[in-house]
Amino acid sequence: MSFESSAIGRRLSNLRRIFLNNCVQIAHATLPEQCLLCNAAATTLALCGRCHDELPWLPQAHCPQCALPTTNGNVCGGCLSHRPGFDAITAAFIYEWPLAPLIQRYKYAGNLALAGVFARALASRINTAVDVIIPMPLAPRRLAERGFNQALEIARVVSRVKQTTLAPTACRRVLESLPQATLPWKERARNIRGAFVCDADLSGKRVAVIDDVLTTGATINELARNLRKAGAIEIQGWVVARAVKQD
Repeated sequence: MSFESSAIGRRLSNLRRIFLNNCVQIAHATLPEQCLLCNAAATTLALCGRCHDELPWLPQAHCPQCALPTTNGNVCGGCLSHRPGFDAITAAFIYEWPLAPLIQRYKYAGNLALAGVFARALASRINTAVDVIIPMPLAPRRLAERGFNQALEIARVVSRVKQTTLAPTACRRVLESLPQATLPWKERARNIRGAFVCDADLSGKRVAVIDDVLTTGATINELARNLRKAGAIEIQGWVVARAVKQD
């Protein structure tokens, strides 16, 4: 894809995001809030208090490195045998019903009201400080198709809540690989190899990467590799949900 065509794609993407945001704001101003899960009156944005509380929150006992639930909160076997490229993961939820369809509705149906729900839940679990927040980059073609970067919209809210610098253009995705969700877990690391470029000087910086779902960790591992090259000394992963492999 040429620079000119990618620039056009970014402009169209921005226009679509602005349009969707305006529609959401108008709807909020003119219609009573209803919970997306049970249709009851929503006391918080998009979800009622009961449904919000009953979401599959990540248990306190989880691996301190990758956030995988563990019996005693110890480092999991996977992290002991293959140390990840990132330092730690903070997640709000387990990626399962009814959260999973909410995330899919957010990503693929453009329900941007959910960005605030996810971001505030994530922010409530974050207890580490960083110097800069970087949203997981989205491939240009996928960004043009979707109209917004789901990680960026969540990162905007988290950066405000945590009063931390947001650097949305520090890194770019330069490889149009297959969507990770369509691949077996074992093939994801190879699929994402070489996908990112980091343009910013991150020397001495503590960085948090924000994304919606962590599955194998292959994507954030690959981005972390580039962040280290750019000088980052600490890399946190802040994700809305942690997927757990079902046997």
